[in-house]
Parts: sequence; C-alpha cells; structure tokens
Amino acid sequence: MNETSLDTARPETTPRAQGFSMPAEFAPHDACWMLWPQRPDTWRYGAKPAQRAFAEVACAIAESETVFVGVNDDQYENARHQLPAHIRVVELSSNDAWMRDVGPTFLTHPDGRLAMVDWEFNAWGGLEGGLYFPWDKDRRIRTKIAEMLGIPRFAAPVVLEGGALHVDGQGTLITTEECLLNANRNPDRDRDQMERVLHDTLGVDHVIWLPRGCHLDETDGHVDNLCCFVAPGEVVLTWCDDESDPQYAISREALEVLETSHDAKGRRLNVHKLPQPGPLHIAEDEASGIDRLSHSHPRRPGDRMAASYVNFYIGNSVVVMPLLDPAHDEAAQGIVQGLFPDKRVIGVPAREILLGGGNIHCITQQQPRP
Repeated sequence: MNETSLDTARPETTPRAQGFSMPAEFAPHDACWMLWPQRPDTWRYGAKPAQRAFAEVACAIAESETVFVGVNDDQYENARHQLPAHIRVVELSSNDAWMRDVGPTFLTHPDGRLAMVDWEFNAWGGLEGGLYFPWDKDRRIRTKIAEMLGIPRFAAPVVLEGGALHVDGQGTLITTEECLLNANRNPDRDRDQMERVLHDTLGVDHVIWLPRGCHLDETDGHVDNLCCFVAPGEVVLTWCDDESDPQYAISREALEVLETSHDAKGRRLNVHKLPQPGPLHIAEDEASGIDRLSHSHPRRPGDRMAASYVNFYIGNSVVVMPLLDPAHDEAAQGIVQGLFPDKRVIGVPAREILLGGGNIHCITQQQPRP
C-alpha cells in the first residue's frame, strides 16, 4: 500500500493523470463496507434498535455481494453474535457508523487496479456546525482499509464526504452547492477550484451543481439524500407536491437544474420523481432514549427528519431501500423497482437509521470490481 498526497502544482500526482476514475454505484461491486452503530448520543437505547436495522441492511446486501462490517473492540462479540456467519466482521474503530462519509471513495483503473481517495473529514462542519467531536477514529478508517486491501491511497487536501457526490461512471458528477461550497468545509476554495479537485481526483469531466440538499439535512445538503444516478442519463429526485412544505421549493430548484443540464456525453437527463415520505418527526419516546451531550447534535421531540426514499443502496443484484412511512412505502418501492427492472428491490424498515440522521446509502460504501 502506498500513499500519494495530491499536489495541484504536480498534475502527475493526481488519480486522473494516472488513469484512475470513480465508477458509478450501479457498476459491478466486489464488496460493501459498513460500520456498527453504538454511539449513545446518536442511537437510542444503547443503539440496540439501530443495530437490528443495520444487521437487516447488511443481510439484504449480502444476497448480492460480500459485506464487511467494521466494529469497535468493545462491540465485536455483540456484532459477531447478531450478524450471520457470511457477514465478515472486522475490528475497525470509528466514532460513529456513517461509512459512506468516513470510508474510502474507491477508484478503478482500466488495467484492473483498485485505489481510493482519502478526503479530509471534520464531522460535517468541524467546530462550526459539525455533528460531534472528536472524529479522530473516523479519520483513520480509510488508511486502515487501504492497508487491509493493499491498495494505493490518494490523500486529497479538501474536506469532502462520500454522500456529497454521485457519479454516472461516464464523466458526470452531481453535487450540491450547499455542501461542497459551505464555509465549514473548504472556505478558501470557490466553485471553480472545487471542480478542478473533482476532475483531478475522480476523473470526471462535467459537474452538475444543485443548489441545496433536502430540507433540514444535517450534513449540509448531501446530494445522496436528494438525487442520484440510476443509469447513464437517468436520475431519480426526491419530490414534494405540498407547496407549504420547504422541500417543495428545493425539489423544484433541483428539477430545473437537472432538466436544463446535460451530462459529460452531451445527453439531456431523464428525471424520475420519487415522492418523499412523511414529513416525519422525532417522537417523544424516540428522543428520550438518546444521551444529551454538549458536543453532539441535539435530537429533540418534534424535530423534523430529512427523510428520503432516494437514500438507497444499489447492489449487484439487489437494491436495498428504506421503508419509512406505511402511507408511501409501497408506492415508493414500486417506483424504485421500475427504475431497476433487472434487480430485486428489498425494502428494509429504516426509521431507526433515520433517527440517527441518515439512511441506508449513508451507512454503506461500495467497493467496485476493478
């Protein structure tokens, strides 16, 4: 395993210059990586309800590909007991369980090599709006996985999380200005400078900037809760028809950008609307089981959650999506199944994951097949 620190003054150090690029999530995978929840100020009742939900997600994805679950030492035996034998449990310490954001962004090369990007991480905003402190264990996860896999690691000099981007594998990336241009991430970089980082690091040619992410998304607007590629030239967008709901304007802003954009191949995008659940709010009993700490994000009774059906995981033969609202789950699952006619869509009850601030896509990270 070797590390390369990216230097804009030396273009030959970039993944793009060396022939690497980020493949689409719907491209073939070798594995999926997850982390085990246990943080008491994120997950209620000692994370036991969340652990059951994570285990169900892991089992669903394991129908499609190998699943690794990283666990802190003090939870290793418990996780090994709760997860079936074909789920691979590895000791991999973390501050919380959001593998999409703290794990690697994997890259592939035409000659069959695998590499990863190691972004800077500051818990979604550092001391200016971040969700917890410290995040030292999270920062080491990418290095450890690179060591485990024996692959090159490109250390990128920007704060960025995996949930902030989606690619089509053909040169196009979608992100949000709310997140990537947020002052609590990279205050010294403007939009053009961030685009150059994305071009050089991920091998993309064209960036589509959506204004904002979902309403009250505590990640400062991650795109994976709002919109994602389901195929080249095809995207799915969280939708809301209630004009009194703040999500209404957000979704229409995004739709206007998407419908007037083209991808790196010059194609217009076909936008599929996926109605949001709810709105959903934290119940009194759900908030009462969470530790209240001064350095963590508060989770109070009545708070609205950034619920979205778009936050699904695309596996080799399955799509694992959250079930969040009995009034809308069946219709949403039908829409997702229509988007992936060759895969089996598995719905997993995911409110316990949502209570922690994210969902299925946020807790997973695909390892592509080179």
